[in-house]
Formats: sequence, structure tokens, C-alpha cells
Amino acid sequence: PNSLAKSRTGGIIGRLISQVSLEFIGARMYMPSDAFVDEMLSAIKKTTKIKPPFKEAFATYIDMNFREMNALSMGISNRIMVLLFRGPNAVKQLREVVGSPSSSTQGNTVRGTYGDCIVSGNNGISYFEPAIIMPWDNPSNREILRIVAKYAETDGGVLEKKVDWPDSVKTETTLVMLKPTNFYKRSSRPGNIIDMFSKTDLKIVGAKLFHMSVAQADRFYGFLEEIFINKLSFLVTQRLREHLEGQFDFPVTDEDYLAMTEVLKHKSAHCEVSKIIEYMTGRNPDTLPSRSERDKPGTATCLALLYQGENAISKIREKLGPTDPKKAEGGTVRSDYGNDLMKNGAHASDSVESAKRERPIIGLVGDEPSEEKALIEKWLRGSRS
Repeated sequence: PNSLAKSRTGGIIGRLISQVSLEFIGARMYMPSDAFVDEMLSAIKKTTKIKPPFKEAFATYIDMNFREMNALSMGISNRIMVLLFRGPNAVKQLREVVGSPSSSTQGNTVRGTYGDCIVSGNNGISYFEPAIIMPWDNPSNREILRIVAKYAETDGGVLEKKVDWPDSVKTETTLVMLKPTNFYKRSSRPGNIIDMFSKTDLKIVGAKLFHMSVAQADRFYGFLEEIFINKLSFLVTQRLREHLEGQFDFPVTDEDYLAMTEVLKHKSAHCEVSKIIEYMTGRNPDTLPSRSERDKPGTATCLALLYQGENAISKIREKLGPTDPKKAEGGTVRSDYGNDLMKNGAHASDSVESAKRERPIIGLVGDEPSEEKALIEKWLRGSRS
């Protein structure tokens, strides 16, 4: 909870994604119930991998901070973000990046940078902030994943109705989508972008890592075809002028260009939207005629986040910058991480109405079955250790 409240989320995610050779496969928000916390405390008591006084410190920290009525409840909710990684020696790899709890002030691990541990003279711990809770070994990994899956739908998901705001604050919820370019290779880019959005002082109330299908992308971006036809056909005219100017031994008039535009604008619009869909899904929509193929998850990775707070739409859009990265002011997401009009770093809803239209497509309304739960349960069934 403290990492989320203190806007350390982006920095931590950036470290985890970029420094382990693991596949990032899931993200989900939780507000743990007392039952969730009690089972976590039981898991800590069972493990022999944590030595005193840190075993007691972890138990006390979870007991005091993960409950709805917690030590941080004055303005800080018990929101946590669960991240799922998959690959060989996953626990070992993550532990090396996260680091062990200690009083060291070195910043080469996540806990060294974002956590704190003050050991008093009698070998007790007077202050403990671990920044991250993660399994200590393979047996505790299975137990913690079992708990996370068990409470995925009762304690996790979209939290916009569970976070308390002052009565005077009129809140909005907006969708942010980190685009596939950020996940082409191991990189701190996703975390850096989240860190930039954290400066809005909004709260993350939903998270989902997903692979957009062609059918989803068509619902999300298909309306753009009419915009390309009706409002952006001048771009077709411009391209015609660029390529045909001076190519004939007779003058090509404005009327000629407009006539050619009329012939080509529908094909051009379809082509532009198809390129967007292929970028967002990793699959060419024009080669997938069957409905079953169009419904399959794509190969491109996206991370969707819901931000809630006062003026959430405008605050996020300001940090995002205009669609064209070349026109974005320095220090905005698209200026720093955008390549072009399509690969421009991130998407954000431009209105409350747009957010309401987009969220069901992504699967972040709040009543969807947990895909993370299904992933974990599948692994638990197939894992032998």
C-alpha cells in the first residue's frame, strides 16, 4: 500500500520488468479482506526461509497495513498491485532484484531504493517498509499464489467503488493503455511512463496485462475508419500531390486531385485502420477471415490501467501529450517515449464517455472473471514443486 500511495509503483515495475529474464504475464489490483490477510500471515508462519527478527517484521507489516482498517488508513487505502511473472527460476531471479530486507542503504535492489529497515541497538527492528511482498522460496510461492487466486474476484479487480474520496471531490475514472512498443524487449519504459502519470496525484484502481484480439481492436479502433474518410481525406490528397507533382506533361488540377481522393479515400481509410489494428494485436486483420481467429488473443502485449480522481481525464491527457509526438511538449509521455502517430507510447481516454466505451472492450469494467486467477490455477495444477 505504501508503495502505491507514495507513487513508487512505476519505479518498482520498471526495475522488475527490465532486470529479470522472465515473462510479465499478469497484473491485478486488490484491496485485501481480513480473510486474505489471515491466510498470508499463516503462510509466513509456515516458512522457515525468513529468519528472526524479519519474520516477525513481515508478519507485523502485513497485519498492520494490508487490512482495510490499517496503520495507513488516514488517507491511504490498503490497495495493492499483484504482478505475475513466468519463467525459469522465477522466485530466485525476482529475489535478486527485489533484495533481502536489511538496514543497508545501498540502492542496487528494489528494497534498497524504495524500502526502509531501521535496526535498533538490541537487534530489534524499529521501522520496516519492505516496498514489495513476494514469496521466499518455491513452497511459499505456491501458497501465496493459491491465496492470490482464491481471493482474486472477491478482493481484486476494479476498485473505483472501494476507494474513499472526500465528499467535495467529484471523481472521474480514465483508461490508460501502455502500447506494445513498450514491451518489445526488456525495458524500464513501462515503469517510467507510469512514474510520469503518478505526478497527477491520481489513484490506480485497475490494472490488466492483456493481448488484444483483432475483434477487440476492431471494436476499439474501427470507428476511426469513418473519421479517416470524412475528416482526414485531405491526407490522401496531400500524398497524391507529393507523389504526382511534376510526373506528367500536363497540369494536374485541384479538381483532378479531389476526384482521385474520392476514389481512394475508402481504401486508404481501411488501410490506416488495419495498420493500427496490426500494431496493437501483432496480427494482420485482413488475413483473418474467420470469427474464431479474430477472437483469439493477439501476440502484442499491452498494459491497461485505470486512474481515478478529480479531473482525471484532463490530468492524464496533459501528461500524455498530443497524438503526434513531434508536437508534444518535452517531459510528456509521447514526447519522451513516442515514435510516430501510431507508436506514440500510450493511449488515454479523451472523455468520460470514451472511457465508458473503451473499458468493456479491454475487460476492465469490474464484473469480468479474473484471467489472472485462471493463469495461476492452471500453473498450480501443472506444477510439481
